[in-house]
Formats: sequence, C-alpha cells, structure tokens
Amino acid sequence: MLELDSARNRRLGIAMVCVTTLCFSALDTTAKWLVLSLPVFQVVWLRFLTHSLLGLALLAPRYGMRLVRVQQPKLQALRALMLAVLTGLNFWALRYLQLDVTAAIQFSVPIMIALISARWLGERLDARSWIAIVLGFGGVLLIVRPGSQAFHPAIVLSILNAVLYAAFNLLTRRLAATELPAATQLLSAIGATVLLTPLGLLQWKTPEDWLSWMLVLSMGLVGGLGHLMVAQAHRYASAAVLAPFLYQQIVYMGLLGWLVFGHVPDLAVVSGAAIVTFSGLYLLYREFRR
Repeated sequence: MLELDSARNRRLGIAMVCVTTLCFSALDTTAKWLVLSLPVFQVVWLRFLTHSLLGLALLAPRYGMRLVRVQQPKLQALRALMLAVLTGLNFWALRYLQLDVTAAIQFSVPIMIALISARWLGERLDARSWIAIVLGFGGVLLIVRPGSQAFHPAIVLSILNAVLYAAFNLLTRRLAATELPAATQLLSAIGATVLLTPLGLLQWKTPEDWLSWMLVLSMGLVGGLGHLMVAQAHRYASAAVLAPFLYQQIVYMGLLGWLVFGHVPDLAVVSGAAIVTFSGLYLLYREFRR
C-alpha cells in the first residue's frame, strides 16, 4: 500500500531507489568478476541460493505462512523459470561484455514493453510513442553495431535477456494484482535456486581465494537488498516519481566498469545509451500520463 503522499515520503522512496541502483550495479560487477574464473551456472546458482537464505531469514519471521499462500502457483513457477534464465543470460553476457554495454541494452526494456503491449496486449500507441520506440532501437543498434569489429556475439545474449526481462516485468505486474510482493520475490528466488541446483553442482569449481567467497556471499546480500529496497520504495512514492531515477544505474555501471576492470565506454556506447535512456523515459512518461 502506498503511504500518504508527501514530499518527505517521495524523498524516502527516491532514496531507496538510489540504493537499489547501487545494489544492482554492485551485483553485476560482482557477477562479472566471478564469471571470469568460475562457471556461469555455478555463479547464478550461488546468487539465488544466498538470496533465498537471506530472504527466508528476513521475511519468514514477519510474514510466516503468507509467503507460501499464493493464488497463481503456475505463474509463480513461470516467473521463477524466467528469472533463472534471464539472470543466466545476463551473467553469461557479462563474461564477455563491458558493464556499460549490458546496462545500456538492459534499459531498452521500457521500449520492448511498449512494443510487446502494442503487439500482443492490444494497447494502442500514438505516433510519438512509435517514434520513441524507433529511436530507442536505433540507440540499441548504435551500441551493438552489427557487422562491425565492435560487435561481439555475446551481445545477442544481452538482447535476449532484455526481451525476456520485458516479458518478466509484464508478468510481475499481473502477479502484483493478487499476490503478496514479498512472497513473489522470495518464491522466485527459491524456485530459481531449485531449478539451477543440478547445473550449479554439475559445474562446481571451488573458489580459490577468500575474496571470491566474500563476493559470492555479497551477491545474495546486494541482490536481496536491491529487491527489498525497490519494493519498499513503491510504498512511499509512485512509479511515475521513481522510474526516472532507475536510469542512474547506467552511470554507476560505467563508473564501476572503469574502476574495477579499466573499461572506458566509447562514443558510440555513450551516444546509444543516451538515446535509449531518452526514449525509455519518454515512453514511461506517456505511460504514466495515460
């Protein structure tokens, strides 16, 4: 439930979203570091295993059996499967791509949601929205640069992740109408853990140093905290207020990519990210006005 609308509550919501973007940026940075030395499936499995254990410790005392009383178990199972697959695609892409590239492609999701809504959900888009969609995909092409030396096949993984994440968001919206958000978040993490356990154990490679173990543990912490913060933020401010602040994650990803891996985004990536951001924000603005 949204708290009483006030300037103070909006500031609290914005602050929580800022924490969310920092957490998710740290999560992707940590994942990229780990997949350079550990199998991708193992890293994805450990990410959800630590998230599930942390979520159970924090949420079970508060919600009890409400965490497992869901009205749409099939959709919950589908959401868990989608979460496992899209995270795997993202971590696999991170092994080869810079953080700023995956972040810029990831933020084409509002553009893809608008396109999916128009094509399969029957929502009507005006000419301005279609222009924003075309410009947004132009920005993605500027980042991807198919056919050039800058193109890496792993970009396809990142694009698939963005498409799946758009569908994942639409499914989450549908579940939000009938399900407890805390239950949806936790059950998806647990479901992804169960699905990935055979693959994670099959590819198991023991981390070689204490830093790797610390990063493994931190994945669950920052991932769980990020999901918790974004859910709490929506109690204090509307999505229309919060959505623009999510885009600061592109800045954090570029900065962390430079600080940790020495990657500097080129002009094409910066320009493409700017176009994608503008198009996504415009589509969000049109959605909230409607």
